[in-house]
Amino acid sequence: MSLFVDSLGPLASALGTTIVMALVAGVASLVLGTLVTAARISPIPVLRGAAFAYVQFFVNVPLLALLILAVFALPDAGVIMPLAPTTVVVLALYEAAYVSEAVRSGVNTVAHGQIEASRALGLTLGQTLRLVVIPQSLRAAVQPIGNVMIALTMNTALAAAVGVVELTSAANKLNLVQAQPILIFTGAGLLYMVLALVIGLGAGRIERKVAIVR
Repeated sequence: MSLFVDSLGPLASALGTTIVMALVAGVASLVLGTLVTAARISPIPVLRGAAFAYVQFFVNVPLLALLILAVFALPDAGVIMPLAPTTVVVLALYEAAYVSEAVRSGVNTVAHGQIEASRALGLTLGQTLRLVVIPQSLRAAVQPIGNVMIALTMNTALAAAVGVVELTSAANKLNLVQAQPILIFTGAGLLYMVLALVIGLGAGRIERKVAIVR
């Protein structure tokens, strides 16, 4: 009981940090990933090439390597930010590549005839993407995006490697004091599981609400 009481405060505070990081990075990655998708399907070769390079870079470089590079190399280049915001920015940039892939899979569900009809009605490319293609793509990709958000939440644990006191870091510090790894890390794992379940159930509910009946 004493271990539970002593652990509750630090773990609750660290859990709050994890949730905030996941929320901010999740929203940012969703916005950025959608923009990257729009660039990837645009008829402008330069935009398509830049978006493709962006996705390939972040998909093929380990997140931990990016975090270490941002935290320890950027200050040498004169870019100094607090640890938590730096981690959130890296998470958002990294997960945006996966969001882009998820949204692009939703683009494939939009009938080509709708795009042609939009252009026939006089809509510009930007209007066609904003009013026709992207909304339907997002609705079709709710569950894949939900999976990306779950992965993002789990990836916040890597922030412990660069000094951010989130859930994994707090659990490790408690274990160094209490020497109860099974109880402490099982509890932390259960908290991550709850977060994943909440995101998964929420994505499922949103998917049912916005499902496109064809």
